[in-house]
Amino acid sequence: MKYEVIEEDGFNFIEAGEGEPLVLLHGLMGELSNWEPTIDHFKDRYRVLVPILPIYELPLLTLGVKSLAKYVHKFIKFKKLGQVVLVGNSLGGHVGLVVTAAHQESVKALVLTGSSGLYENAFGGSFPRRESYDYIREKVEFTFYDPAIATKELVDEVYKSVNERSRVIRILALAKSAIRHNMAKELSKITIPVSLIWGRQDKVTPPEVAEEFHQLLPNSELNWVDKCGHAPMMERPDVFIPYLNTFLDRILLK
Repeated sequence: MKYEVIEEDGFNFIEAGEGEPLVLLHGLMGELSNWEPTIDHFKDRYRVLVPILPIYELPLLTLGVKSLAKYVHKFIKFKKLGQVVLVGNSLGGHVGLVVTAAHQESVKALVLTGSSGLYENAFGGSFPRRESYDYIREKVEFTFYDPAIATKELVDEVYKSVNERSRVIRILALAKSAIRHNMAKELSKITIPVSLIWGRQDKVTPPEVAEEFHQLLPNSELNWVDKCGHAPMMERPDVFIPYLNTFLDRILLK
């Protein structure tokens, strides 16, 4: 990762560029580097911020989607960002939805890609073979359309996380929190513009999830990324970035 992580007042984040603020939210097993092509492209026109979600720092008893959403809202206030565009992948999208539902006045627009919040088919309730490197590699490959995206470095990072007891307990707690916190009944209240950018071959949050989000979010658009799994900004930035660019131009430059 070529961007330096900044530490300020208990927050850890990447910041680059100037202009309208874009806040990028990573997923449960996501790395900041997943957003590198997005940061590279938008930093010339926008103020891009990527907070590290405190998945391994918050008290276990309070760890959940709602506590992460409170953290993100505090970060927005701490940085005095005013209204932001939230862009979230997987769990990050879910967190963005919770922030938006609670503080719609702070969010100008929302972008969801492979977001949880309705349904997800992730690791399931446990890691029955978490000591098996091959099993973890298969699970990471499952995330993408092209298994080659699951590099050894990426698999190593996930393998390390799920074999560290203190980490795996938190990962499972958050995964269960995301499954329990179904947002179907809250989505009609989110009236700001929402762009759904979805991998057509996403097996974690399948295409029907995107279609349901589109149906339930009153001011949403749905954009498909072909030959792509659960993380379009990482697997197909060549398609994800133009979609995001067009949406931002429409929302922010009108």
